[in-house]
Amino acid sequence: MTAGDTARPLRADARRNRDRVLAVAREAFAEEGPDASLNEIAQRAGVGPGTLYRHFPTRRTLQAAVLGDRIQRLAGRADELLTTAPPGEALAGWMRALLEHGRTDHGLGGAMMAEPLDVGFDCHATIRAAAERVLGGAQRAGAARPDLSCDDVIQLVVGIALSTVQGDPGRSERLLGLVLDAVLVRDPG
Repeated sequence: MTAGDTARPLRADARRNRDRVLAVAREAFAEEGPDASLNEIAQRAGVGPGTLYRHFPTRRTLQAAVLGDRIQRLAGRADELLTTAPPGEALAGWMRALLEHGRTDHGLGGAMMAEPLDVGFDCHATIRAAAERVLGGAQRAGAARPDLSCDDVIQLVVGIALSTVQGDPGRSERLLGLVLDAVLVRDPG
C-alpha cells in the first residue's frame, strides 16, 4: 500500500477519482515542482478539493504517492525492456528512462529527502534493484562492461540529470550517449 491508500478497497468511481488526481498531480509536479497548487490539481482532475483531500490528506501524502508511482513505473520499465529488447538496448533504454525520471523530478525527490515520508516501499532499493536487473542482464550477455556496479550506473545518470535539469535536453542526451559509449561493449565487427 502506498501513501494515500485506505485500508478498505475503493469503490470504482472513487478509484477513478484517485487515479485522475494522481495523474494530474504527476504532471503538475513535473511542470511546476513540488509546490504546485493543490486546488489547481483538483480542478484539472475534475474533482473538488474535498475529493483530493479525502484521498491525499496533505500535500506530503500526495507528493509521496506521486513519487512512489513514478518509481514503480521506472522499475516496471526495466522489466518491460528486459522482455522486449536485447540486453544492451534494455540497459540503454532504462538509463534513458532513469535520466528522464531525474530531469522531470523538479525537486520532488529532494523535497521528500529533506523530510522523509513513507511511500510504502524503499525508493532507493527499488531503483537499485531495477538497475541490477538491467545491468546484470547486459553483463551476462557481454553487452556491458563487467566491472560496473548498479551504483555506478545510477550515479552516472543522476549526475547527468542534476547537471542538466535546467538546460537543453539535447545536452543531457549527448552526455548520456558518452556514458553509454563507456558502459556498453560494442561489437567490433
